[in-house]
Amino acid sequence: MKGAIGPIGPISPIGLIRPIGHIGLISLIALMALMACSEATPEEKALEEAKQAAQKSYQALLDGRYEDFLEGRARMDSIPNAYREQLITSYKQYILQQRKVHGDINSIQVSNARIDSTQHLIQVFLILNYADSLQEEIVVPMIEHNGEWKMK
Repeated sequence: MKGAIGPIGPISPIGLIRPIGHIGLISLIALMALMACSEATPEEKALEEAKQAAQKSYQALLDGRYEDFLEGRARMDSIPNAYREQLITSYKQYILQQRKVHGDINSIQVSNARIDSTQHLIQVFLILNYADSLQEEIVVPMIEHNGEWKMK
C-alpha cells in the first residue's frame, strides 16, 4: 500500500498496535477502579437509601410482616393502638384483594426515583409484578424522618 492515494491524499500505512503489557494493564485497571470508587453526591446517596427503604417496606408487606410495613411509614410510632390495628387490617385486606384479582404479587422492583425539592421528598417508583403477568407501577413518597427514609 506504500504510495497509495486516498480521496484526501497519500495514505501512510499504520504500524502494528503494540499490546499494553502487564504494567499498563494494571495501571488501566487501577484507574478504572479509582473512577468507580468516586464519592457519591448527597443526592445520589439519598436516592439510593430511599429506594432501598421503599423496596424493603413493600417486601415486608408481601411477606405478611404488616407491623414491619407499618414501621416503614413516618410518624407511626406514636399512633393509638386502635388506629394501628385498623391499618394492619387494611394491609391484610389489600394483600387478599391482590391475590383474588391477580393471583398474588410475585415481586417488587424499583424502576426509578427522583427528588421532589418543592415537597422535600423523594418519589420512588416501584413495579409490582403480579402472578397473572400484569405489572403495575406505583409511586411511593419517601421522607427523611429521624435520620431514616420512611414512607410518607
